Amino acid sequence: MQLIQENPDLSAYLAADEVIDHEHPVVRATAARLAKEAVDSYAYARAAFEYVRDAIPHSQDSGDLRVTWRASDVLEQGTGICYAKAHALAALLRAEDIPTALCYQRFEVVHGLVAVRFNGAWHRQDPRGNKPGVDAQFSLDGERLAFVPDPESNEMDYPVLYAESHPVVLDALKAARDRPHLWQTLPTAL
Repeated sequence: MQLIQENPDLSAYLAADEVIDHEHPVVRATAARLAKEAVDSYAYARAAFEYVRDAIPHSQDSGDLRVTWRASDVLEQGTGICYAKAHALAALLRAEDIPTALCYQRFEVVHGLVAVRFNGAWHRQDPRGNKPGVDAQFSLDGERLAFVPDPESNEMDYPVLYAESHPVVLDALKAARDRPHLWQTLPTAL
């Protein structure tokens, strides 16, 4: 699949905003801790991916009722659904000057993940969190995502790489009282 940058300016994929708040002290402290053990930006990106995938449970899997959407809140509270975890990973990567985009897939509902830019190309990564039947891995050599869409079931990969969280996603997250409420209002398309 050909990935398409929504914004041709690569610096947009390094920017901070209210969602990907990589200048926040919690994000900076987490990034600094992960960077200490990384020998290069690739090792750092893998460590950040594995941290978000493994140390921050997907709230549906863990039964956590809280809804997080801001990267610093995801890291501080240690919970989030796919979109929130993608926001946290994007913030950690952008904190270390690794261009990172938000991207989406459509199943029964929209699923969120990220793409990182290495060696002049974008590579999608899914920090959703592994569980039985889900084995997402950090890879620049072929995708190892949590889910693969089935076009015959009207599932799809959206090809656009967003510099900011998609408004449909962000509105649903911000409006949710708790995760059960969010589950009733998850976007079904972008």
